[in-house]
Amino acid sequence: MDFLSILIQTFITGISMGGVYLLIGIGLTLIFGVIKVINFAHGSFMMIAMYVTLWLFNRFDINPYLSVLINIPLIFVIGYLVQRFLINPILDAPHLNQLLLTLGLLLVIENTMLYFKGADPYTMKIGYSVQSIKAGGIILSIPRLIILSVALLYAGLLHLFLSKTETGRAIRATASDRQAALSVGINVRLMYALAFAIGSTCVGVAGALIMMFFYVHPYVGHTFLILAFVIVILGGLGSFFGAFVAGLLIGVIDTFGATFLPGTSGRMLIFGAMIVVLLFKPTGLFKR
Repeated sequence: MDFLSILIQTFITGISMGGVYLLIGIGLTLIFGVIKVINFAHGSFMMIAMYVTLWLFNRFDINPYLSVLINIPLIFVIGYLVQRFLINPILDAPHLNQLLLTLGLLLVIENTMLYFKGADPYTMKIGYSVQSIKAGGIILSIPRLIILSVALLYAGLLHLFLSKTETGRAIRATASDRQAALSVGINVRLMYALAFAIGSTCVGVAGALIMMFFYVHPYVGHTFLILAFVIVILGGLGSFFGAFVAGLLIGVIDTFGATFLPGTSGRMLIFGAMIVVLLFKPTGLFKR
């Protein structure tokens, strides 16, 4: 394989992984854009989804892609309950209190999983995870193409929900101006809970999609939480389109770094890109 083919192959692989990253970023940016709360437990919700996907496969032989249909309502309920009973009471509290609450939630979830599952990493072995097709000398991984397709589909459906439905428009109105939303009769507290729950489902989908190619342990959420913050910063806080593009971009950068740089040093490219954006456009690439 010549150098050009390697570049194309790396780019395609990066775009497929970017599908997972964009879901993580969209979920976090939706939560912050509406509620103005930084959710440190975002990666922990994804860790729960990964464990659920693994358990469904080992216990009932449920395809990881089909487990998305179980993860979505499960993580929605978890997110709704967390926002309604833990975050809602402190919405008017200082931001430090909100940060400490979500950080404490992260620690509770991690240590609970550590108690029940231990610290050993688990992975999923499926025969068709290595299936691929060749096109012009480029190897296209079928599972990765499915991951990208599912991620784009879910992101598109979420965008349609927020822009075309009455509930979606109410969520956007709440994000734009809380007082104006209250004045026209919108139940702001309910919109906050729905936004948090819907944003959390994004990592529910991402957790099911990535389980075939990644390992899971109680602290795996840290990796995805950091990437989620980078994506939100690059795209612009609260920008749905920015998180979408930044997720794909981070996927490509991460894959190029893993391909051409030794060990885990490829991650330097991701944080280097974040630093450059913060220096020249602190609001993010797509935020005014």
